[in-house]
Amino acid sequence: MRTAYSVETVRAAERELMARLPEGALMQRAAAGLAAVCAGLLVRVYGSRIVLLVGPGDNGGDALYAGARLARRGAAVTAVPMDPERMHPGGLAALRAAGGRVEEAVPQRADLVLDGLLGIGGRGGLRPAAAALLERIPPGVPVVAVDLPSGVDADTGEVAGPAVAADVTVTFGAYKPGLLIDPGASRAGVVRLVDIGLELPPPQVEALQHADVAGLLPVPTASSDKYRRGVVGIVAGSAQYPGAAVLAVAGALRGGAGAVRYVGPAAEAVLARYPETLIGPGRVQAWVVGPGLGEGRAGEVADLLAGDVPVLVDADGLRGLDAELLRARTAPTLLTPHAGEAAALLGVSRESVEAGRLGAVRRLAAGYGAAVLLKGSTTLVASGGSAVRVNPTGSSWLATAGSGDVLSGLAGSLLAAGLSGADAGAVAAYLHGLAARLTGGPLLAHQVAEALPTAWRNAAR
Repeated sequence: MRTAYSVETVRAAERELMARLPEGALMQRAAAGLAAVCAGLLVRVYGSRIVLLVGPGDNGGDALYAGARLARRGAAVTAVPMDPERMHPGGLAALRAAGGRVEEAVPQRADLVLDGLLGIGGRGGLRPAAAALLERIPPGVPVVAVDLPSGVDADTGEVAGPAVAADVTVTFGAYKPGLLIDPGASRAGVVRLVDIGLELPPPQVEALQHADVAGLLPVPTASSDKYRRGVVGIVAGSAQYPGAAVLAVAGALRGGAGAVRYVGPAAEAVLARYPETLIGPGRVQAWVVGPGLGEGRAGEVADLLAGDVPVLVDADGLRGLDAELLRARTAPTLLTPHAGEAAALLGVSRESVEAGRLGAVRRLAAGYGAAVLLKGSTTLVASGGSAVRVNPTGSSWLATAGSGDVLSGLAGSLLAAGLSGADAGAVAAYLHGLAARLTGGPLLAHQVAEALPTAWRNAAR
């Protein structure tokens, strides 16, 4: 499990550790790890040209101490301060003692640039002086962010103005949510974690890895039959969108359920593609409702939510949801909106949801009393007071018609197999994204469904 922590939590853990260490020891640990990563990125350290963009706080101190280490190995290191009067004194002395220089302008030639401007304490985007330094970075030069790309909000991933776009981010002690959640995650590049010995509480954000997914995947036993494995019901499709039903059934059939039952007007299309499907009402362990449902069918959604089995609500099923009805449910509920649908549920703009995805998914989960899977460039799953899960798999090729229908069917099968709403959503997003990666691109939604068994086996190893 990859875990991430708020700035407040990380700062508290740092204070506790610093109280037990000699003065400056923690910064030296961070600088040593940073310098080691930078050295690994260079063809050779000796003779390389390294530029440090230095802010006034400890983030700038980390960059200066790392620069001093690289200078002692023969690199030509130049520090360019945002404010020359507020550079970290110990880091500056170390850099100068190692032969590094301080200049006002960014050199025109460099092999590597370190972003030590703001770090995790920055809020609200870069100030003009810092943004001006970024504009002078020579084109094509790799940029390493120190702890966090400057201009990214460490707690949310929000980017409120100009921000560094790093090739590599070296973060200290723990991942921060802003490194895992877009738009910040897209500016972090490859993230490398340096262990500095922090003792941390349970995380605020987490990302499943293969081993975590493998531990959650339902596996049939010798005594299993289709009902013990779970039957998922699909209420989807319409005269206008029969394909949504076919794709939701496709995802469900490949999601580990013992059987898939379809209820709706697209039965002929579903059976033509998947003759294994059961048609008509009957016994199920979970329902999926909404993909391609069209308008005027809110009563079907309400009837399913009034029952006592798990329900996944997607797409057209999300329109006009009664939050009070959902909060009163005792069986698991999983909502799977994209940003526009989430905005409608929250009564805000789509832009505000996309800019603050973490806050949006938390508000939805709390307000509707349900697990919520917020789809997008970074898919997030929230449920109650638990850590928000960030999906680490996926591909930009998934931005194609019908891929969300496949995801809904897949997650519904996992609900029917007995997983909680949050687990079903997180595992489904992981397998869905992994299937897209295995397929490559351009891809069609049905290809994602077809790749799910391979993704399942890949994760279960």
